[in-house]
Amino acid sequence: MVSCLTNYSSQCFKNLIRKLTVIGAIRCNYSSNAAANKAYTQGQYAEKNIREYFYYIDHQGQLFLDDTKVKNFITCFKDKPFLEFFFRRIKGNVTGRYQDSFPYLSLCGRERNFIRCDDYPIVYTHIIEKTELDSGGVQYLLSYGGAGDKLTLPFEPTTLCMLPHTGRVYHICHDRYGGIGLIKSSLAIDISSGFVFDDSVKITSLSDGQTVELPSKFVWKGVTYDLTNELCDKVIY
Repeated sequence: MVSCLTNYSSQCFKNLIRKLTVIGAIRCNYSSNAAANKAYTQGQYAEKNIREYFYYIDHQGQLFLDDTKVKNFITCFKDKPFLEFFFRRIKGNVTGRYQDSFPYLSLCGRERNFIRCDDYPIVYTHIIEKTELDSGGVQYLLSYGGAGDKLTLPFEPTTLCMLPHTGRVYHICHDRYGGIGLIKSSLAIDISSGFVFDDSVKITSLSDGQTVELPSKFVWKGVTYDLTNELCDKVIY
C-alpha cells in the first residue's frame, strides 16, 4: 500500500511542481516589475561615503538588480567570484532602512546591498557528489548561489520538508540566512521519487485551513531516512 501511494503521490507531486514553476515565474515577474517603482535609486548615497544598491533573488536562485525589467538567465549575474562574495555576506537587514521591502542585506565595504527574494535567499540548485580523499567515502553537497562548489552545504535528507499544497521543498541552511533554504523546482522534481507518503504525517495549512499530508520518509541512494519535518513549522505557508 505504501509503495503504491508513494508512486502515486510522487507523480502528483512532480505535476504540481511543474505547474507551480510556471505560476511562480509569473508571480516572480509581477513582483519584480512592481518593485521597480519603489522609492530608491541604484547607487544612491544614504550618508557620506555609503552607497546603496538593490537586488532580487528569484525562486530559481538567480540574482538580479532589483529594477531589471526582464529577469531571466540572460540578465542575471553569472560571475562566480562575485556571486560567492555576495552570497557569503547575506544576513538579515536590521539597518532600519527598507526592512519591510528588502529583508536581507549583503555588505561590501562601504556598500549596502539590499535584497528581496521570491521565497528565501538561499536556493539549492543541484547536488554535488564529492569523494573524500582520506576515507574514500562519498559526501553529497547542496550547491547554492550560482557559485558551483564554492558555496555548498552538506545534504541532510532528514531535514527535507515538502509542502504538497505549494509544491515546494525546503532544506536547512545556515542560521545567518534564516535557517531555511529552498530546493530549486527542477532539483525537487529530480528527487521527488524518494518521498514516501504513508498517511502518518499531516499538517493544517495556515492560509486556507486545509489538512494536507506530508511525506514521512525519504529514500536516497538506497537508504531510507525518517523525515523530521521540523521546517514545516517555520516555513511561511
